[in-house]
Amino acid sequence: RFLMTAVCLVNFSLAMLVTNVLRADPPKNDAIIPVGKEDNEGWMNRHKAMNERVKQGNVDLLLIGDSITHGWEGAGKSVWEKYYTPRNAVNLGIGGDRTQHILWRLDQGNVDGINPKLAVVMIGTNNSGTNTSEQIAEGIEAIITKLREKLPETEVLILGIFPRGPNAEDAKRKVNEGANTLVAASIEDEGDEMVHYLDIGKAFLEEDGTLSKEVMPDLLHLNEASYTTWAEQIESTVAALMGE
Repeated sequence: RFLMTAVCLVNFSLAMLVTNVLRADPPKNDAIIPVGKEDNEGWMNRHKAMNERVKQGNVDLLLIGDSITHGWEGAGKSVWEKYYTPRNAVNLGIGGDRTQHILWRLDQGNVDGINPKLAVVMIGTNNSGTNTSEQIAEGIEAIITKLREKLPETEVLILGIFPRGPNAEDAKRKVNEGANTLVAASIEDEGDEMVHYLDIGKAFLEEDGTLSKEVMPDLLHLNEASYTTWAEQIESTVAALMGE
C-alpha cells in the first residue's frame, strides 16, 4: 500500500509539472519589445543628436537602420552627399542596433514633429545570431506598424536585409533570407499602399551567391563602391515614392 501511494504521488507530481509547463506563457520574442541602450553613452549621444536634428525640421527622407545605414556617414559619405543631401535626408542608423532598438528610438523622439515623404528601412541582420527568421520578421513588421502610426503620410520602403557571409550556406544569411521572404509576403498580404518592399541583395553577390570582400570587406559592411550600388539600386524607387 505504501509503494502504491508513493507511485501515485510521483505520477501526480509529474502530471502537475507537465500541466504547469503547458500553461506557462511561451517566451516572448525580444525582437518586438522596444529597448534602448541608456547605459551606452555613445549610443545615447547619437540618439539625442538625431533627435536634435529632426527638431530642426526640413526632413524629407529618412534612412533607418544599424551600422550599415550608419556607414553612410563613413564609407558612404560622398555617395550620400550626391543622392541624399539634396533631398533633405536624415540618417537614423546606429551601429549594433536590432529591431527592438529601432522600435525604442521611434518612441523616443527620432520621428517626432516631422512629416517626411519617405522612410527607407534596412534592419535585422544583428538579430540573426539570436532570433529566428519568424521573430525578425515580426520585429520588422512591428517597425512598419510603428512608422505608419507615427508618420501616417510617409511612404515606407522596406529593404530586404542585405546578404552577409561568404556564401549561401552562411547560417546568418539563411536566417535573414527567411525573414526577407516572410516580410515580403506580409507586406503583399497587408496591401497597404504606403508600404513597399524591395530586395537588392543580388546586386552585391556573384552569380553563384558568393559575397566578395571587394564588395563587403568584412562580409557584412559596405565600402564606398557598395554604397554606390545601394544608392543606384533604389534610386528609381526612391524618386517615384518621393514624387520626383
